[in-house]
Amino acid sequence: MGFAVGRVMLEHKRMYRVAAENGEWLAEISGKYRYSAVAKEDFPAVGDWVVISERPLEKKATIHATLPRFSKFSRKAAGLVTEEQIVAANVDTVFLVQSLNDDFNARRLERYLIMAWESGANPVIVLTKADLCEDVESKLALVETIAMGLPVHVISVKEEMGTEELRQYFEEGKTVALLGSSGTGKSTLTNYLIDEDKQVIQEIRSDDDKGRHTTTYRELYLLPQGGLILDTPGMRELQLWEADSALSQSFQDVEILAEQCYFRDCKHKGEPNCAVRNAIDNGELQHSRFQSYQKLQKELAFIERKNDKQAKLAEKQKWKKISSNARDSRKNNE
Repeated sequence: MGFAVGRVMLEHKRMYRVAAENGEWLAEISGKYRYSAVAKEDFPAVGDWVVISERPLEKKATIHATLPRFSKFSRKAAGLVTEEQIVAANVDTVFLVQSLNDDFNARRLERYLIMAWESGANPVIVLTKADLCEDVESKLALVETIAMGLPVHVISVKEEMGTEELRQYFEEGKTVALLGSSGTGKSTLTNYLIDEDKQVIQEIRSDDDKGRHTTTYRELYLLPQGGLILDTPGMRELQLWEADSALSQSFQDVEILAEQCYFRDCKHKGEPNCAVRNAIDNGELQHSRFQSYQKLQKELAFIERKNDKQAKLAEKQKWKKISSNARDSRKNNE
């Protein structure tokens, strides 16, 4: 049986569409792969490169392995379980899409930034629906205090403002993922860039300026110039996964101030000569940004504790499976 390498273009309920040299195939993972997968992150995600065996007469394929990822955008899976969910894999650039209408939320953008830094991809902030915003400059100034020197693009697809600047990220073979909450205009932007109406867009609701959410699964599209774009559903729940170093990178301003506190273990709760509190009082640091930093710190600490328990349990299950296989092998040889 011959093998080929393909890329996962779409994933929906453990069924995949894989593009390979000989065409696109509807694919599912092999029984051996399914048996060896321990956690959710072991399964293929959109953007993954996979080893497949093709069945041309059926227009189907079987996935036998996932090749190592050079980047991945992860979040904690929605719900009560502590499990990693990979939203996008092997992405070069992440567009963090935030609308400039009433749905604008600086704290949400901070959360996305942390996860983007942790992914290994290059984050770029895209502010959409500029035609619906009356105070673009003030919101742009706020975003730039959060962005820490990252590229920020203000666009309006409706008026074709700023959109051409985004094409520089779609070089031949490069992949860009669009991430953001529902109604930010990700699918509208995808349609514009691929120059097709592959994503059905519903009109903006007049009562709150929000687009009606239409994307229900992650899908990778090839652009005319050769790059790829990955559109994702809006995430109602965006909980962090492992991102300690990314937290420091996203909140450099807070951590630089904390290093200037008189006490090394300053909690910033009223200690004398606290540089963080002084900055808040002087208006150099927004209190809401500092509160966001503290909240995200606590969330990561909680996830780390839960992950430690999950890792121990996974290791136990792994050795239990190995022992079971060894016993079965001995019985077969007797």
